[in-house]
Amino acid sequence: MYHHRFVIAYKGTHYFGWQDLGSHQEKPTIQASIEKALKKICNYANCTVSAASRTDAGVHAQGQVAKVTISLVITSEKLLLGMNSLLPEDIRILECSPCSEQFNANQDSMSKRYHYYFSTNTVFDPILNDIVVHVPSYHNASISEPLNIEAMKEACQLFIGEHDFYSFAKRDTTMNSTFRTIISCEILQMQASPLGTNIYYLKIVGEGFLRYMVRYIVGALFALGRNQVSLNNIRDALMKHKEKQISAKAKSHGLHLVEIYY
Repeated sequence: MYHHRFVIAYKGTHYFGWQDLGSHQEKPTIQASIEKALKKICNYANCTVSAASRTDAGVHAQGQVAKVTISLVITSEKLLLGMNSLLPEDIRILECSPCSEQFNANQDSMSKRYHYYFSTNTVFDPILNDIVVHVPSYHNASISEPLNIEAMKEACQLFIGEHDFYSFAKRDTTMNSTFRTIISCEILQMQASPLGTNIYYLKIVGEGFLRYMVRYIVGALFALGRNQVSLNNIRDALMKHKEKQISAKAKSHGLHLVEIYY
């Protein structure tokens, strides 16, 4: 068997996440689309694709990493060209290189970087509606108030370090631990963007993430920015197991897997 390392970009709008749901499911996934193209190249011989991150439905990626195992003798250059000629236009293999049999795309990763993009423009650009979330001014006592970005920036510091993110994740009884380490967390404004002036993004780097963890963090930051929760509420949720999250999780289409570090 021969092993290759893919770096993959995709727009997740029309897919039900990364993971193949099995032949009994008709919902399209990124993994199933890649395996379909790979099997054509390999004349339908056995092949496997395993990724570093199981992104959810609607989530995008610029730097997903996957290990591909095939029985066909083919150079990485030809495999990349062949895959991109067969894949749908919203999935692309950016890089393809040989890797060892021992390489594990998930377990060998040191950290992952996600961005969550949102716009505070009063009128939202429809071109962005699949990749950026619209978070306009909110109404407080009949007064329209902008999202408090400065308070959200301050709250980002609470998530840095090792914390128990039980209250910021989907409940999963199979998970051994809900402790995770966040290396950096900050909100930045996109500069000189042709798509608008009030576009921001949460940049978060962590050693690992629980299911929906980034989206629940963003949801809590949005609630804080709307004055629906306080810094103390977020701090308390990081210290105690809350069966009910302090906010709804943010929508999926603003989330982008940007890079995986090895």
